[in-house]
Amino acid sequence: MKQLEKTLNLLRYQLAKMSYMGKAPHLGSSLSCLDLIYELYKSFLNIDPKDPNNPKRDRFILSKGHAISAQYVVLANLGFFDDKLLESYNKDGSSLPEHPSPKCIAGVECATGSLGHGLSIGAGLALSSKIKQEDFKVVVLLSDGELNEGSVWEAGLFASKHKLGNLTAIIDFNKWQATGRSKEVMQLDPLKDKWKSFGWDTYEIYGHDHIEITETFEKIKLNEKPSMVIANTIKGKGISFMEDDNNWHYRIPSIEDMGKIKEELKIT
Repeated sequence: MKQLEKTLNLLRYQLAKMSYMGKAPHLGSSLSCLDLIYELYKSFLNIDPKDPNNPKRDRFILSKGHAISAQYVVLANLGFFDDKLLESYNKDGSSLPEHPSPKCIAGVECATGSLGHGLSIGAGLALSSKIKQEDFKVVVLLSDGELNEGSVWEAGLFASKHKLGNLTAIIDFNKWQATGRSKEVMQLDPLKDKWKSFGWDTYEIYGHDHIEITETFEKIKLNEKPSMVIANTIKGKGISFMEDDNNWHYRIPSIEDMGKIKEELKIT
């Protein structure tokens, strides 16, 4: 666990550095889903960094594309590309844009960030896997603010109707969206009961507990229905002065902030 926390602290520092150097916002959103994305690639997804376009690979879609920097640092850490490339994030001509474009870098499946489309794409991929009798899983990670979009619920009904047991969706439920608390913007509760009523196997976890995350993924491997994981998370997780502070949805770290972050995360 000490080694895991050391690795995650390095990834958190890389996220902050990318935001600082690339002058890109959404650092808080990336930090809230970092643990989930890291554990997905380590424990659940079957994707070979040396063969990321293998047709038998599992598919991961980061529907909340504004948090793509979290996926970039995990992909680099696992050897999908050289981590020196992270320094080009959000710069002209970079293969690591602020919002992902199709096949911009190994491991990124599609363009996302215009919220509300990822689950529909994932459901289509999962259905194609069943039709073609190809054995791959599809995982879609959404934001809680994204649930304001009606297309998410339409995709949920579609996946249930077609019994897409090879589809897993995860909600990064950090309780914030761009302009305020999610519960103040739209009525999401009772969130777990809603997805159950749509015909999904539904789980609720703490999205920063790696043991709970991996145990839930093990259960999902046995499902015949689509699976929804409601992951309670903290926006800005891992950097104390950013946690649960929605200013870090748009704010970019200063050089002074970077010094504090480096010290807190014990980066040498």
